[in-house]
Amino acid sequence: MKRRIAVLTTSRADYGHLYWPLRDLSTCPDIDLKIIAMGPHLSPEFGNTGREIEKDGFSIEVRIECLLSSDSDIGMAKTIGVATLALSDCLGQMRPDLLLLAADRYELLAPASVALALRIPMAHIEGGEVSEGAIDDAVRNALTKLSHVHFTSTAAARARVIAMGEEDWRVHYAGAPSLDHVRRSRLLCKEEVEARLGFRLVGPSTLVAYHPTTIARDTTREADAVFEALQYVCGQILFCYPNSDAGSRSLIDRAERFVSERGNGKVFVNLGAIEYWSLLKQVELMLGNSSSGIMEAASFALPAVDIGIRQRGRERGRNVITSHASVDAILDAVKLANSAEFRESLQGMDNLYGDGSAALKILNVLRSVPLGEELLVKRSL
Repeated sequence: MKRRIAVLTTSRADYGHLYWPLRDLSTCPDIDLKIIAMGPHLSPEFGNTGREIEKDGFSIEVRIECLLSSDSDIGMAKTIGVATLALSDCLGQMRPDLLLLAADRYELLAPASVALALRIPMAHIEGGEVSEGAIDDAVRNALTKLSHVHFTSTAAARARVIAMGEEDWRVHYAGAPSLDHVRRSRLLCKEEVEARLGFRLVGPSTLVAYHPTTIARDTTREADAVFEALQYVCGQILFCYPNSDAGSRSLIDRAERFVSERGNGKVFVNLGAIEYWSLLKQVELMLGNSSSGIMEAASFALPAVDIGIRQRGRERGRNVITSHASVDAILDAVKLANSAEFRESLQGMDNLYGDGSAALKILNVLRSVPLGEELLVKRSL
């Protein structure tokens, strides 16, 4: 019989990581793949990114409407509750053999809780990492303890998951599956990127990916320094939309106002995986507090300035310059990142998050891991 594997995706934040595992699962004859899309994927405000899943040739089995039109932590908490109610019926009827989740978004607490109650074993991608300045850190650790199979992005993350009491046979070092795009996708040249985005890349370009710092009561408390520093950064400033966290609308408004007043940049509501990776290859600098600057920019030896506390504790390569959230510190980091000496020092660097072969490793484990009580019953070490 085919193994029924449900894969849940909430937004572009995890879909870019899931694309190649989904591609490999969908072509495997002994896998019955069921895709569940929820939350920001279905929101016009965040680009209706669920349509990108279908454009990529996948079928969405179930859509879960749960994202409140809110910009508060209460809205985040209620989104978890709405998702839990809807997923109880969805997963209760589907009863997959395995549920696959990726990364650390707060919405994932809903499917994990439902799967626990329904005795559906879970596989989790990217456990064991650290990001102390976001609630994502606690979510990630909770998903690790609720899951039964683990795919980590680094060897150190694997050791961390085992140190949390997970049996070592359950924990697999796969690398970050988002990096499979570098090896397996055809990235766009500069002219193709410009045509796809409807925007010309002229002169030095800085890509800003800045999200609310969700561990703080004031989730945008570091943003003043970021936007003030950007006034002094030369060239084009390109913004990616922030995640749908408390404080995101304030950041969106500030980014749009910044671009309108400066007149040399653009705000992208949604970038597909190919467009995003291709843009990373073309820009001169990445700036913000996104894990992408740490996990993915390294694949292009792209200098990345990581600001503030959001990613504190995450493993990072030599392309990342860590900066306090102050104007002077940010501008000093940008100056270093733009120096010829620093850029030359990055030539030939490897990405510690993997070599672009994660999806096949994940597929092989999901096809062969024992099901039933052997997988479901976790033993304390």
